[in-house]
Amino acid sequence: MPRLLYAILIAACLSGPALGQQADVRLGGLTQDTTLPVEVDADSLSVDQAAGTAVFSGNVLVKQGQMRLTAGQVQVEYTADGSAIDRLHATGGVTLVSPQDAAEAQEAVYTIDSGNVVMTGNVLLTQGATAISGEKLIVNLKNGTGTMTGRVKTIFTPGGTTP
Repeated sequence: MPRLLYAILIAACLSGPALGQQADVRLGGLTQDTTLPVEVDADSLSVDQAAGTAVFSGNVLVKQGQMRLTAGQVQVEYTADGSAIDRLHATGGVTLVSPQDAAEAQEAVYTIDSGNVVMTGNVLLTQGATAISGEKLIVNLKNGTGTMTGRVKTIFTPGGTTP
């Protein structure tokens, strides 16, 4: 996995100004079966039946399979018929972790059905010893792909060992 990431980043460097704009990354550790149950733990819960939302606040931990998302607050939006979760909107310092990858941002929106997570605001993605930063990261949890945009930055160490 890290070798593939290095190859993608080197290709991005060789292509010129695209490095500062966008980087496509492979996120094998951030794949997820989006049909698994979503478990939420928090200090408090507020429900608005009319709006079809629930707001979890304080030390929020969302679990789905091996994926973990932590945040200060998570708003859960239900489908129109109220039978399932449509999306999660996390704010207040968000961390998304899998066994191999981790991403941090100011906020994130996870659309359950599509498997897309959009993280915005000072995004930092780490994969072992590799780190990439930018303003927006779009991750597809179903296929483990992602795109980082907005002044994308990473550091290469010549002659370094590949993890």
